Amino acid sequence: MSRFLPSPPLSIAVLVLWLLLVAEFSAGQLVLGIALAIALPLVAGALQPERAHVRRTRAVFVLLARVLWDIVLSNIEVARRILGPESALTPTFVWLPLDLTNIHGITTLASIITLTPGTVSAELSEDRRHLLIHCFNLDDAEQLLATIKARYEAPLKEIFP
Repeated sequence: MSRFLPSPPLSIAVLVLWLLLVAEFSAGQLVLGIALAIALPLVAGALQPERAHVRRTRAVFVLLARVLWDIVLSNIEVARRILGPESALTPTFVWLPLDLTNIHGITTLASIITLTPGTVSAELSEDRRHLLIHCFNLDDAEQLLATIKARYEAPLKEIFP
């Protein structure tokens, strides 16, 4: 069964999204949606060289709560900075050395950084050892790097083997 449905949750999501996109529930659209729900995960699986394996599920929920909290705090800080004088802002780029080697962990880290207001992950080095981050306002680069490594990268190393 897993040969034809490598990811049942993805297949269900494709089917539901297809039916929502066409905004029509008919037998023809259902058959087409089922065909897409089978074909797209097979094609996506062939394009993905590494499969994601989550080692510690509890760590996922701890990290998710931490990220959501940090997003709230960052929104407040960015709003405060935007409303203040422009001359007080110090935007800059900084390279984050990565201990993560799993591409799924690196992608998740880059997404977390981008989702957090005030920072954007801009580039991954070719050797996957450094991530370029743009900061809206940066006072202490070492502190930022240490915070990212402790709050996000360390849990991601537990989650992705």
